[in-house]
Amino acid sequence: MINLRQNTPRWLILLIDTVIVFTSVILAYLLRFNFDIPPQELDPLPQILAYMVAIRIISFLITKSYAGFVRHTSTADALRVLFTLLAGSIWFGMTNMGTYFYNGTFFIPFSIIIIDLLASTFGMISFRMMVKVAFLEFQNPLRSKVNVIIYGAGEGGITAKRVLGRDAGTKFKVLAFIDDDLTKSGKKLEGIDIIGPDKLEKLLQTNTIAQVILSIQRFDPVKREQLVDLCLSYNTKVLTVPPMIRWINGELSFKQIRKINIEELLERDEIHLADEMISREVTGKVIMVTGASGSIGSEIVRQLVRFHPKKLILIDQAETPLHYLELEWMNNFPGTEVDFILGNITNMSRMTSVFEVSKPDVVYHAAAYKHVPMMEANPVEAVLTNVLGTRMVADLSILYGVKKFIMISTDKAVNPTSVMGATKRMAEIYIQSLEKNSPTKFLTTRFGNVLGSNGSVIPLFRSQIESGGPITITHPEITRFFMTITEACRLVLEAGALGKGGEIYIFDMGKSVKILDLAKKMIQLSGLTLGKDIQIRYVGLRPGEKLYEELLNKEENTLPTHHERILIARVREYDPGTVQSQTNELIAMTSTHSVRDLVKKLKEVIPEYRSQNSVYEELDNPL
Repeated sequence: MINLRQNTPRWLILLIDTVIVFTSVILAYLLRFNFDIPPQELDPLPQILAYMVAIRIISFLITKSYAGFVRHTSTADALRVLFTLLAGSIWFGMTNMGTYFYNGTFFIPFSIIIIDLLASTFGMISFRMMVKVAFLEFQNPLRSKVNVIIYGAGEGGITAKRVLGRDAGTKFKVLAFIDDDLTKSGKKLEGIDIIGPDKLEKLLQTNTIAQVILSIQRFDPVKREQLVDLCLSYNTKVLTVPPMIRWINGELSFKQIRKINIEELLERDEIHLADEMISREVTGKVIMVTGASGSIGSEIVRQLVRFHPKKLILIDQAETPLHYLELEWMNNFPGTEVDFILGNITNMSRMTSVFEVSKPDVVYHAAAYKHVPMMEANPVEAVLTNVLGTRMVADLSILYGVKKFIMISTDKAVNPTSVMGATKRMAEIYIQSLEKNSPTKFLTTRFGNVLGSNGSVIPLFRSQIESGGPITITHPEITRFFMTITEACRLVLEAGALGKGGEIYIFDMGKSVKILDLAKKMIQLSGLTLGKDIQIRYVGLRPGEKLYEELLNKEENTLPTHHERILIARVREYDPGTVQSQTNELIAMTSTHSVRDLVKKLKEVIPEYRSQNSVYEELDNPL
């Protein structure tokens, strides 16, 4: 008996193919003459049979149609068999023409040639498919396979199904296709039922479904979240098929079908930019981005490229991330002129030299220290980078004729409870104070937490889950606004193009998310059970941290813009002279006064700054 775990010997495949073509010739004669072959046709049959089989064997040897792995037969193998047989049949036809011109008779009836071609093609391909099916069943008996549902009965769904069938090690059985197009319901696709989404829960109830694979690329975010919640309630994992542009050499592999991640569940409908308006601000211009290798800065850079700036000036003090950005640039955007500048925005001589040489038209200022507990412990560095650094870049922008300056701020600048938030609010105030007497247009964008950014809670949770836990959460009631990096940066570009100067733009962050619920969802998506496989531990609020974030000060309200997700905060105005004096005094204190005095000065300048869970709380209530 043939061992299905071993490769079938080539000589055996050739022998079986020979038997098939021999049988096909006999069958062709029987079918042609209705199973009653006349005597005059029987006499030349041995010579014809020997000739046809010999030609077939020669064609097999030339094309090596027997040399493939039969158990892995593909469409390409089937086509090779067909073309090999077709070539032999064409040769038979040419033989007929030769004998006809020689003695006026056909050596082989043309009807026999045609029937033989059909029979031998069917026989050889069927043999290969039967071996493949037998091998797959041997490897993965039906009882050991797990059920899978594919959401999407289009090209992506068909491809996903074929990938599962091709990968013998997956042990999956596609139970059904689900498609939102109700006209497809009740039909079959490659022998598998297509059903509507309303039937999914019943399938989950009546069957043990291991996985649901989402093959639809543009899935409504609300529906996707509902689908995932439903699947998770039945302990069914949700996988997703990547976009076609990410397929390896244009082909999808099973390893690319991955678990859906929490970022995808928090995404909203894609933002459509006012490309023409952004293009007027960016195309053909010299654009500077500070903090260019950070999460926000690097994504702004990637999005700027498609608007064809004349040149990009990318500044960051972090050497390794800037190096990685340069490598990415070399691979993906080799046609765009760019300068990678390693430098600190608080170094006046260095920044002056950069501005003098590059003479940017637009500046996107994303450089900042942003980690709340770290800045709570290092107020001097927070003031130097977030206030002094911003002042230097803004002043140089005026000096060197920058047309527009866009500052990236944070929701933590609203009613700040931390040093970081207070310094960012001070930077906002300074930027606003420059607008009145400057040809440069200054504007600020303000938004909340960005999914996947450096220091974001999601990468932290993911790392903790991978290491077996526990997941650490500061407080069971803490909530945060979240926005994807792509979404945030698109809105930055839109607001930057929209701004006339002096505005603080705030972004619609959607609903705030409870961090505890976020952690629980991530545990479920990882296929783990809370309390059994992984624990959650509460560690208390960190210094300066809020329970709830805000996008507006109590004294602010908003005005709409042409974009439904971009609003203008109506903020109180500050006297430019006073702001300059306060900023100078604050910066001077970084080297001449204690940290306590520095924070106290911040509180004087920003009255709404009230520390929380911090050693500086006592400065809010002096005895």
